Amino acid sequence: MQLRSDNKQSAAKPAWPPQLEMRVPFEPTAFPSGPHIYVMYELHLTNFGTSPVSLNRIDVLDADAGAAAQPIATFEVPQLETMLQPLGGKTLSDPTGRLLINDGQSSIAFMSIVLARGSHVPDRLFHRVRTADSVAGGAVIATHYTELRVLGPPLEGANWLAADGPSNDQENHHRRGVVIVDGRAVDSRRYAIDWKQIRDGASFSGDSRDVRSYYSFGKAVLAVADGRVITARDGLPNNIPGHGESFHPAVPISLETVAGNTITLDLGGVQFAYYMHLQPGSLRVKEGDRVRRGQVVALLGASGDAREPHLHFEVTNSSKLLAGEGVPYLIDRYRCKSANGGSMELRIHELPLDNSVVAFGEDRGK
Repeated sequence: MQLRSDNKQSAAKPAWPPQLEMRVPFEPTAFPSGPHIYVMYELHLTNFGTSPVSLNRIDVLDADAGAAAQPIATFEVPQLETMLQPLGGKTLSDPTGRLLINDGQSSIAFMSIVLARGSHVPDRLFHRVRTADSVAGGAVIATHYTELRVLGPPLEGANWLAADGPSNDQENHHRRGVVIVDGRAVDSRRYAIDWKQIRDGASFSGDSRDVRSYYSFGKAVLAVADGRVITARDGLPNNIPGHGESFHPAVPISLETVAGNTITLDLGGVQFAYYMHLQPGSLRVKEGDRVRRGQVVALLGASGDAREPHLHFEVTNSSKLLAGEGVPYLIDRYRCKSANGGSMELRIHELPLDNSVVAFGEDRGK
């Protein structure tokens, strides 16, 4: 069947909805942090039509609230410009400033819904995309896809910076870390955190090219839960710290070396905790070992794709490195100061956000 519009009607209203596919490959799980609840996921948009689609707005609605319900979140063009990532490095804007998805083009909208703590979190979300001349709806998703596991801290002590932690910042390399593994687009790093210890805003004192100058280096890394070790890789050297063009990894970076020395814990319930960039020779566990929460499993290092010493920690739904989808989790107790400053506050069963400064094990039961 050929799709064509009636000429008498086309001037007033398109006969066909925009040929824009909307899909969410992995459904989100809402999680709390501070005064808010966050729902983060990726909305993939593909233009199957033969002409560009000009995006004006994306509305997110409670799928069970009825047709007259107001959106729980609305994203206009200025916001969409920071949320959309076109595939293949193509641009989304034309000379007139319109936000276009060209014919045959795909783009990922990195979505982040922020709700007040204590407010109703819809069980299902519905998406409405407004273009220059039409409206399309679809991509109904759930908001509680996985179990929110309550874990212990992966480190101990104060002044831990949650670098590139959960956020929707377009410069966050974890949040925008979609890669193709086993033929699928996945983001194992969606909620990952690079833990760095800081003092007076700096991560080191002295020679910046000496790993021992970094406050994080050599700190104990802890099991976040009782579990079984399914991966324990050692033997990769630490890098000489450096950023940008000054970074020269000790070994070539590949899929086999990117994580450096690693430990993977099976947490049960198809969830796996990953510890990356560990110090060579420091692993205290081997594959098949059972560990207890709080047990020291290794020391923090700078192996793999680590510009400076830090612990990359994430939880995914796959036992294969990078092949799973990142899932949110909760840390049982910690004290936290947000990226905007303020005093340290006790947080219970929450997930720290990007650039929070965290103290583990120092609340003294308060």
